[in-house]
Amino acid sequence: MRTKDQHLDELYGLPALTFPGPGAAGELPAADAVAWRIGREKWTSEELWREDFARFCAEVDLGRVRALVVGAWEDPEDTDPSEAIDALVAVRDRLPALRALFLGDITDKECHLARISQTDVTPLPAAFPALEEFGVRAGWGMSLGRELRLDFPALRHAALRRLTVQSAGMPAAAVRGIAASGLPALEHLELWLGDAEFGADHEVADLTPILSGARLPRLRHLALRNSRMQDEVAAAVAGAPLVPRLDVLDLSWGALTDDGAAALLDGQPLTHLKKLDLHFNFLGEAMRRRVHQALEPAGVEVDTDPGAADGALDPEICAGPVSY
Repeated sequence: MRTKDQHLDELYGLPALTFPGPGAAGELPAADAVAWRIGREKWTSEELWREDFARFCAEVDLGRVRALVVGAWEDPEDTDPSEAIDALVAVRDRLPALRALFLGDITDKECHLARISQTDVTPLPAAFPALEEFGVRAGWGMSLGRELRLDFPALRHAALRRLTVQSAGMPAAAVRGIAASGLPALEHLELWLGDAEFGADHEVADLTPILSGARLPRLRHLALRNSRMQDEVAAAVAGAPLVPRLDVLDLSWGALTDDGAAALLDGQPLTHLKKLDLHFNFLGEAMRRRVHQALEPAGVEVDTDPGAADGALDPEICAGPVSY
């Protein structure tokens, strides 16, 4: 699992490779052999993101490209990636093999997660109807008094199997848009819900359409991570109609306490799961033992590793290690 301090090392099963700068020596790999990252960690020339992408389009056989990663654009804290989105949409007819796309592969060294500016990202999946994986990192930027926040209006996409939204604070409108989307092929949904301090204004009730499973007939892996309200999320999940269909339930990286874990265990049975992931939490040792004893005899893989949260952070003041 990549953290906020690491770039993606793979996408769509392909190793990630940053498209080299102008004049770089060496032969490029086959267009379909890697996930191409456009945007370098440290800009070593005057070249802008759009210029980097233009060189990429000229030097790589776009017809064979299967995975693309949008890295840092010029100033992720003060500008959103609209230019990159427009550039990708403009060449959609030249990318017939594209199956995976990640927008905003930006480390904390480049721009803190909470400060990554975003916009409406749905033009990307809409432009690529064969896309199977889509991911985005999102914070909350400001420019000339205008909020640069993640937006995700409801859409329908017949092919998308994996959706990942990593945020320090997901806006309610984005949560509701995802929840209202028609994604009949989706198997893996991962949402980093975040903290009100960083723009999260959603309520747990906004997750209800997701937890009902009505629009997600093939979902098998649900991750609702990095939430200050993780106890409330756990309580909602405990009675959710979707849960009996899941193979993996991930409530990690948030302010989960004994109350949330108890609600989860006292709800519907979880013994059908292949994995329950609660790592990085605020559980006491007795509760961690209880979770393992309740599920491991049924063959469930259980992760309750407290990680950095154990004894180091107060759940009342920190939603989890990745929010910052």
